[in-house]
Amino acid sequence: MKGMKPGYVPLERALSKLGIASRTVARQWILDGKVKVNGVLRQDPLFPVFPERAKIEIGEKPVAKVAHRTFLLHKPRGVVTTRSDEKGRPTVFSLIPEPGLHLIAVGRLDWATSGLLLLTNDTRLADWLTDPGSAVCRTYLVTVRGKVTEANLERLRRGLVDTREKLQPEQIILRKASGKESHLTVRLTEGKNREIRRMFAALSHEVTRLKRVAYGALELGALEPGKFRELSRGELEHAFPELK
Repeated sequence: MKGMKPGYVPLERALSKLGIASRTVARQWILDGKVKVNGVLRQDPLFPVFPERAKIEIGEKPVAKVAHRTFLLHKPRGVVTTRSDEKGRPTVFSLIPEPGLHLIAVGRLDWATSGLLLLTNDTRLADWLTDPGSAVCRTYLVTVRGKVTEANLERLRRGLVDTREKLQPEQIILRKASGKESHLTVRLTEGKNREIRRMFAALSHEVTRLKRVAYGALELGALEPGKFRELSRGELEHAFPELK
């Protein structure tokens, strides 16, 4: 936050970073007078805190730092990447039954997209993975209606503009094409909202199937839809050496 010392974050975010609660819940606790920092009651959600150094209490009980945990989930189609859904659709958080563990999704996959999704309580990891500056590559298998021509591939490689935003894949490979449909591999590094669907729609090709199969060096592999596995710190550092 502007004007805040390095390492310091707003108190509401500190509680989120420590894996205690969402920022919304944390803010309410603070406003309700339930949170102390270094023995002093703080009711300003924006009060600057160094999470790793501060002694934080909630309701007179010291906050124990939660161990960082990260899961790789095969998100099925028809499941949303939100904590709750007004339409009653299942959410990715219901697929990982970990009571008391406040997980966040690393980026989002829309309702109709399947594949690899990371969920973690390590907000620093999530921030780094989703920061465009980190340029972490995401790999997708894409099926679209109609035959994608070489001319259209070149347009995509050069980048095109949609609603004043430039859309450009890191790499695009045509695997198979017919008059009915085309199959491609697309790699992105920025993760703009619905980027793949928008870039093909701009070329009049409807995306009929979209599946993320890799996030950096982490691969979905043979993991079945709806299943997940926990990632060790060693596995994360092997996949993302910058984390060491």
